[in-house]
Amino acid sequence: MPTVLITGAARGLGLDFTKQYAARGWKVLACSRSADGLKGIKGDIHHHALEVTDYKAVKALAAKLKGEAIDVLICNAGVGGSRGSTAQNLGAFEAEEWRRIFEVNALAPLMMAEAFADHVARSQQKKLVAISSIMGSVEKNGGGRYFYRASKTALNMEWSCLALDLAAKGIICLALHPGWVQTDMGGPTATLTIAESVPGMVKVIDGLKPSDNGRFLQYDGSELPW
Repeated sequence: MPTVLITGAARGLGLDFTKQYAARGWKVLACSRSADGLKGIKGDIHHHALEVTDYKAVKALAAKLKGEAIDVLICNAGVGGSRGSTAQNLGAFEAEEWRRIFEVNALAPLMMAEAFADHVARSQQKKLVAISSIMGSVEKNGGGRYFYRASKTALNMEWSCLALDLAAKGIICLALHPGWVQTDMGGPTATLTIAESVPGMVKVIDGLKPSDNGRFLQYDGSELPW
C-alpha cells in the first residue's frame, strides 16, 4: 500500500488526515510533538515525535526514513497566531509573533520539503502538498492578519518554486486551501467541519496528475488565484 507522511498529525486537520489514510489501509508516518491524539486509531500508523521547527530533528528523521518511498507528503502543521492577540494588527505589530508565525508556516514546510524530496521522488505517486490558505492570495486579500497572510503567501511562493525545481523528478507540488474549518485555529463559527474539509482534500490529492504541478487549489478542487 502507499505511504503518507503528515506533519501536525495528532490534532485538527492532521488528525483527520491520519484517520482517513489509515482507514484506507495506507502506511501513515504521523509526525507530531505528542502521540496523545493518535491513541485508539486503528491502522498502520507509525508515530514520529517531531517539532517541525527543529531542523536537526527534521534531517535526522529524513535519515532514519532513508529507505522509505513516501507517496504523499502533507505539510500540514501551522499556526494562525495567538488567539485574542493584537500583535498582527496595524499599529500594534509585535516582531516576535511575526517570527513565530513565519517560522512554523513558511520556513518549516520548506525544510521538510527539502529533507524529504528524495523520499517522495522514489515513490509511485510523488505528491508534495502544502496546506496553505486563501488568506495567502494577493488577489483575494481582505486586509488584516498581516503575519498569517504573509506567511501563507510566502508558502505559496515556495511551493511554486518547488514545482519548477522538482519537476524533473516527477514530483507534483500543490498548495491546498482547506476552507474555513472549525478547528482550534478556525474557531467555532467557521463554515466547514473537519468532516467536510479533509475528505475533500483527500479526493483532490488522489486525483492529482502531473499537469497539476504548481497549482493552488481548495478542498473542493476549484482553482484559487495567487
